[in-house]
Amino acid sequence: MREHGGNLDLARQRFGGRAEDWIDLSTGINRVPYPVGEVSAHAWSALPSRAEIDALHRAARHAYRTSAPVVATGGAQAVIQLLPQLATRGRARILAPTYNEYAGVLSAAGWDVEEVAELDGLAGADLAIVVNPNNPDGRRHTPKDLLALLPCAGRLVIDESFADTDPQLSLASEADRPGLLVLRSFGKFYGLAGLRLGFAIGNAADIAKLAAMSGPWPVSGAAIAIGCQALRDDAWAEATSARLARDCVRLDTMVLSQGWRLIGGTPLFRLYQTPDALAAQETLAHGHIWSRVFAQEPTWLRLGLPGSEAEWARLAEVLAR
Repeated sequence: MREHGGNLDLARQRFGGRAEDWIDLSTGINRVPYPVGEVSAHAWSALPSRAEIDALHRAARHAYRTSAPVVATGGAQAVIQLLPQLATRGRARILAPTYNEYAGVLSAAGWDVEEVAELDGLAGADLAIVVNPNNPDGRRHTPKDLLALLPCAGRLVIDESFADTDPQLSLASEADRPGLLVLRSFGKFYGLAGLRLGFAIGNAADIAKLAAMSGPWPVSGAAIAIGCQALRDDAWAEATSARLARDCVRLDTMVLSQGWRLIGGTPLFRLYQTPDALAAQETLAHGHIWSRVFAQEPTWLRLGLPGSEAEWARLAEVLAR
C-alpha cells in the first residue's frame, strides 16, 4: 500500500484512543462539510437513472464552469485507475513530487514511468500528468503554461482535485480540446470524501471511453442527489472559499510561532518544514491530532485545517506543550 493521509488505524495502533477521539488533519479534506440534509428514500433504494446521472453532469459543468463533456466516477481515484486503459501503453511522465497513485497505477499496468521536476520535462511523453495545485506543496501553473504542453504530449492529464478555491487555475473550460483530460474531486472541498464522487472532463471520445469502462451506474443514487444539490450551491462555495482563506492565515500564524517554515499548500492543507517531522507528528499525536509526514522528505509535515473552534483550541493547546 502506498502512503496516504487519513490512515487513522495506524495512529490508533501507535497512540491509542477511539476514532472519535482524533482530529484527523492528515488529509486535505474540508472539516466543515457541506450540509447534506435529508436524502430521499428513492436515492437509496432505486438504481440511478440516466436522467439523474445527466442531471449530475449538468451540475458539475455548472460548478466547474465548462460546457465540455463530463463523466461522474467514484472519486478522482477511479479515473486514475482507468488511465492506463485510456491509451496504448507507452511512456508516462509525471511532474513530481506529487500524489503517488499516478506512478504506482501506471507502473503496475506496464507503462514506462518517469518523474520530472519541471514542466518542460514532460515534453515527448505519451501521457503527461500535472496536479494543479499540486499535492503536497501547492505548486501552481497557469492555464497558459499548461496549454503550451498540449502539442508536446500525446495526452495531458491535469488533476484539479484542489482547484475549487482557485477557479482561475482551472482548465475545465478548455477540456474539450483533443488530448486534454481534467480530473476533479468532489469530496475534498465539499468535505464529503466518504461519498466517493469525482469527475473527468474532456473531449467527447475520451469521456465516452471512460464512461463505457465505468459501467452503467458509476456512482450511487445518494452521490447523485447530494452532488446535484452541492454543486449548484454557489453561495456555500463562495462562503467556504472565503472561510478557508482566512483559516489558512490563522493556521500559518499558529504554526509558524513554533519555528516551522511554510513551504506551500492550498486552502485545504498546508505544508511546513520542521526540524524533525516524525518528532513533530508524535507530539501532535499524543494530543490525538494526526498529521501527514513523507518518507522521502524527513522535515516535511502536512496539516489540514481544523474545523470547529474546539479543534482549533486543541491544536493550539498541543502546539503550546
